[in-house]
Amino acid sequence: MILLQAVLITFVACNAPLVPLDDIVIEKTSVPETCVRAVQSGDFVRYHYHGTFPDGKKFDSSVHISVRMFTATSLRTKLGGVGGLFFHFYATLVPRSSSKQKAEGLPSKLELLIQWVKEFAYRVLANAEGRHLPALPITAPDGTLRSSAVWSKLGKSSYPPASSWACYDKGSTYNVYVGKRQLIEGMDKALVGMCVNERRLVKIPPKMAYGKDGYGDTIPPNSILHFDVLLLDIWNPEDKVQIKTYYKPENCGRTIEVSDFVRYHYNGTLLDGTLFDSSHNRLRTYDTYVGIGWLIAGMDQGLLGMCVGEKRIITMPPSLGYGENGDGSDIPGQASLVFDVVLLDLHNPKDGITVEKLDAPETCLRKSNVGDFIRYHYNGTLMDGTLFDSSYSRKRTYDTYIGKGYVIAGMDEGLLGVCVGEKRRITIPPHLAYGEEGTGTEIPGSAVLIFDIDVIDFHNPSDTVEITTIFKPSKCDVLSKKGDFVKYHYNATLMDGTLIDSTHSYGKTYNVVLGSGQVVLGMDMGLKDMCIGEKRTVVIPPHLGYGERGVEGEVPGSAVLVFDIEMIDLEEGLPDGYMFIWNSDVTPNLFTEMDTNLDGHVDPVEFSNYINHQVVTGKGKLAPGFDAGKIIDNMFSNQDRNSDGKITADEFKLKDEETKDHDEL
Repeated sequence: MILLQAVLITFVACNAPLVPLDDIVIEKTSVPETCVRAVQSGDFVRYHYHGTFPDGKKFDSSVHISVRMFTATSLRTKLGGVGGLFFHFYATLVPRSSSKQKAEGLPSKLELLIQWVKEFAYRVLANAEGRHLPALPITAPDGTLRSSAVWSKLGKSSYPPASSWACYDKGSTYNVYVGKRQLIEGMDKALVGMCVNERRLVKIPPKMAYGKDGYGDTIPPNSILHFDVLLLDIWNPEDKVQIKTYYKPENCGRTIEVSDFVRYHYNGTLLDGTLFDSSHNRLRTYDTYVGIGWLIAGMDQGLLGMCVGEKRIITMPPSLGYGENGDGSDIPGQASLVFDVVLLDLHNPKDGITVEKLDAPETCLRKSNVGDFIRYHYNGTLMDGTLFDSSYSRKRTYDTYIGKGYVIAGMDEGLLGVCVGEKRRITIPPHLAYGEEGTGTEIPGSAVLIFDIDVIDFHNPSDTVEITTIFKPSKCDVLSKKGDFVKYHYNATLMDGTLIDSTHSYGKTYNVVLGSGQVVLGMDMGLKDMCIGEKRTVVIPPHLGYGERGVEGEVPGSAVLVFDIEMIDLEEGLPDGYMFIWNSDVTPNLFTEMDTNLDGHVDPVEFSNYINHQVVTGKGKLAPGFDAGKIIDNMFSNQDRNSDGKITADEFKLKDEETKDHDEL
């Protein structure tokens, strides 16, 4: 008896009539951590929903529109409009009738098509009256949703869970104004206060739904409706572009204006965070003009006022994005758009170069001009700081002529008027650099370039040696000339002060014969007309120094050299063309005096002994600064005209007796 009573109580409880609702009941099943904006009356919303009865039986879902679009989408698009929809429904959702279908009680194609046309017409009429109706359901004779059957045919046991709604075509959302009688009263009320990505379970009483009339064969009269709602988008017709700057560089000297050309990276998402596009994924910036209609209106507005390096989130309503139609399958109609933007580059087609002096020497005796040859170091970067090239990494300067078209136009201009030792920053717009094409991987197309340069030296091919006297003794009568043997100290540097060499580090002078080719031509010129004790600074251009090649490991190619020199000693040389001279009259018996053994000829030993004796006794002088033995050997060879190793009286001649130049007696 007790067991029977318990069974009866359980039966009554399980089959008890539903308690009538007087108002909607809202259960927040998922709430985002942040809620920037909540739905208000008058807002336009995009949301997904599942509609069920209290017993869990589904009557409608925004997601099943995605199922209808699962196949033959391209053909439906080609047909367009209602024609495409009819074809798609007929070809994909209505399989051919079979005995199995009849046994399962599934409707035939014709039955389904008639039912669909009836409900389509009913829906058009309802929409014209401003009433909300569920998405078109297709039901089988047993009352089950046809879309569910199709889903089962695709291998699915039920509708996708709400948590996976975002995986379906965004065109399947329900899009509508809130508070404008475009929805049933309960839904109008339930959506107010929702945030994007919030999920609510809403229970709506009949009086706030379809009331005593119900809706066709889908919703019986006096039905309580349950809607599982996921909000994806909110906007209002009054909305404008919203800008949130979350990073701004300390130095923001220039900002985007109308007609500027910009390069930027972006991530584009819907309001619910769904990514629809990204320049990062394409590994290249988006490059465009601003404010002249090349962009959607919201982006045109949102980019204005940005500076290079700034990061912004730009949110825009569909009226400033892609409007009612959206953009293909990625951006649904009536979608708010969110762009996370970082600006990399900015210029205007009217821009010229800009030059900023970073450091300048205290004195600048000369500035660069067109036609000068310049040596400089540089770091080349994009506007976002990305390094694309550096002369420092190659450990050698960049050497070129200025104003001759050997470098990009902006650099040709930027190098004019510099001083040796000056550091400047040259910003070059793309039309004065590498243009729209760039240089491949290193320099992108339409990129603004920034060069930080350090001028090492420059000269002109017409330059000669520059001599500046630092000190001159009060007694300065004997001046150096060609052929003189001079001893001097020097410090050799580049124009930027880099030390190349110094005699002081060796503890001895450098000794040369002027005009003999023992030093570079510029030094030969710089040492002339000096007296002992005099100090000079001698600046030597490369064509009078070590030329384009320089000296490996010591002097760079095409380098201007600076020598600080001090004349220590000077020995007067011989007249031009002489390697030996007599200080007194020459004896008429010169050959006989040389032929000490009186054998009728002079051998090398006799010749050498005689000349050295004349030098020691002061009667003769060898050219200073040269190897005495080599001079004497050369003199002997010139006298030994038949090269038999001895000089005869017939061969022997003095200088003034020669018909051609020789290093003679």
